[in-house]
Amino acid sequence: MEAGIVSRSFENMADYILGIESSCDDTSAAVLKDGLLLSNVIASQQVHKDFGGVVPELASRAHELNIVPVVSQAVAKAGIKPSDLSAIAFTRGPGLLGSLLVGTSFAKALSLSLEIPMVMVNHLQGHVLASFIQEEGKEYNPPSFPYLCLLVSGGNSQIVRVDSPLDFEILGQTIDDAVGEAFDKCSKMMGLGYPGGPVIDRLAKLGDPDRFKFAKPRVPGLDYSFSGVKTSLLYFVRDELKKDPEFMEKNKEDICASFQKTLIEILMDKLVKAARQTGIREITIGGGVSANSGLREAVLAEGRKRGWKVHLPEFRFTTDNAAMIAMAGLFRLRSGERAPLDIAPVSRIADF
Repeated sequence: MEAGIVSRSFENMADYILGIESSCDDTSAAVLKDGLLLSNVIASQQVHKDFGGVVPELASRAHELNIVPVVSQAVAKAGIKPSDLSAIAFTRGPGLLGSLLVGTSFAKALSLSLEIPMVMVNHLQGHVLASFIQEEGKEYNPPSFPYLCLLVSGGNSQIVRVDSPLDFEILGQTIDDAVGEAFDKCSKMMGLGYPGGPVIDRLAKLGDPDRFKFAKPRVPGLDYSFSGVKTSLLYFVRDELKKDPEFMEKNKEDICASFQKTLIEILMDKLVKAARQTGIREITIGGGVSANSGLREAVLAEGRKRGWKVHLPEFRFTTDNAAMIAMAGLFRLRSGERAPLDIAPVSRIADF
């Protein structure tokens, strides 16, 4: 079969699209029927907690073990047979190359065996389009174009303008570390474990966000920087521990609350500026850090203040998941895009 050519006819039939996500340490598969979510299965890897971060080789080996049962479970939960599928969407990148290779290779094999097309998806675009996932029995209120998405995760901090499901423009991005890295490194420095974001968010709810002050970067335009904030925290804790060895344990809730508030203020300052410059009032957030309760509250508060229409993703669609990959893939499938069988995964993607 020639790459990109399908021998089966799906005219006048529903689009059942299988999404496969394997960019980092979660193996996920999901099935959509014309944009309606039928299943979304995620197998997480706990082994990385012992190392304080994701170990690429361990991640790829776990994907090899998980990919078949996860896809099988997703198809079964959707109430369909593999032969009912009309296409496969898979994450091509960015991500860990070994992990991406597992998902890409499986998608190719399934595409050949079922004689159905593949569609490649940029993982980041999946996060940006997560608000379009429809669920049975839930109100469907996706953003209108154009909209701004604050994309925040362990590897990315970006403000993205979205003019259509296929038209994206990065207005600003981090020039060093991502905000998710700042959360993780703060947690590691304080001995709170990995991943750091959820732990800091939980402790921050118990602390005083105005107790301590940390340095904020001065970066022109809409770009971000978080390395200086981490350094400020490091020096602050180091100096205080010299005075009182139990300082961190006595004040960890206030430290987390103050640090989190600083990060959120940095994020919101540029998002407000982007909305003002573009005149866009449709606002979404995406990525793992979009699950942070403080950030969600801040976006909603700014929305009420400035007349934004804010769209917050469901918590289960903030982390890496195949539902968002299937959704982005469906847009690309219907635009006529197809991925050739010789396509290779990439750890970095230059164009958003």
